[in-house]
Amino acid sequence: MKNLNYIFLFLLMACTPTSPSNNTSTKMSKTFPTTGSVERLNPAIDQLISKDAKIEVLAEGFTWSEGPLWIQEGGYLLFSDIPPNRVMKWSEKEGLSLYLNPSGYTSEQARKGEVGSNALLLDPNGKLVLCQHGDRRMGRMVSGLADPKPTFETIIDTYEGKRLNSPNDAVYDSQGNLYFTDPPYGLEHQMKDPTKELDFQGVFRYGKDGTMTLVTDQLSRPNGIAFSPDESKLYVANSDPEKAIWMEYTLDENGAIAAEKLFYDATGAQGKGLPDGMKVDRQGNIWATGPGGVWLFQSDGTVLGKIKTGEATSNCAFNDDLSVLYMTCDDYLMRIQLKGI
Repeated sequence: MKNLNYIFLFLLMACTPTSPSNNTSTKMSKTFPTTGSVERLNPAIDQLISKDAKIEVLAEGFTWSEGPLWIQEGGYLLFSDIPPNRVMKWSEKEGLSLYLNPSGYTSEQARKGEVGSNALLLDPNGKLVLCQHGDRRMGRMVSGLADPKPTFETIIDTYEGKRLNSPNDAVYDSQGNLYFTDPPYGLEHQMKDPTKELDFQGVFRYGKDGTMTLVTDQLSRPNGIAFSPDESKLYVANSDPEKAIWMEYTLDENGAIAAEKLFYDATGAQGKGLPDGMKVDRQGNIWATGPGGVWLFQSDGTVLGKIKTGEATSNCAFNDDLSVLYMTCDDYLMRIQLKGI
């Protein structure tokens, strides 16, 4: 990676860590190499990211990092490394370690492709839920977070009797309904895979009552997904280089689309990557990975700026008090400090 200050790697190994807080922002006790920059396109970004904030590289050496999830109780981050079929753990105190393997493909039959878990999230009971590419399902880890074991139960793996493609990203609403995207990236041959059973790439809603409904089949590569703070809007990224867009859907009381509009079109934008994972803060700002890094939008679509990581950035996650944004960036894990939005 360009512009990394590798001298700091020696300091990283030598310094003594400070234990992270479980209920407040992570204490920054180590010195990490930095990279990239923050592009400031609107003065409002200064209320969210300090002018002296740096993008830190916390760990590297992954094949394709994805799906970051901050675990408040314990003060650590989980994230997927998809091709090696594993979930990794990172904390300020202990650094990097293996958390779970396998994570997304549990068959003994060897296969190629993006087999591991993608997005990670917690269900309403605090259980780890995984978008399992290889097993083509939304799965739940049976064991608790503190004692991870690669034993999973199926939440949902079919729609109208046909197998899902490969669930990619997901979010629960406050009522416990699960929304997720289902592009073909986890299939060994993607769109041309002979085992593909659905003739579309869907956004689905799996209700807490066990009903499975199709939200939309009109996106070519649905990917990242997130709610507005009041859950009236659902944002979905489309990671298609020919149509690199984010959509905004207004939902009715049944969770179906009442209205839709193009939120932003980044087709042809410069920088590595495509619209992918995203998070929404308490003010309704959208932090969306896209070409060049993380794009920061206001809810009306105004671009405040970009966190330019220099890498294809797949997803991001806040810590518990929104004072840190963690980013999975190809073979890196990065973070940037925020103003606690």
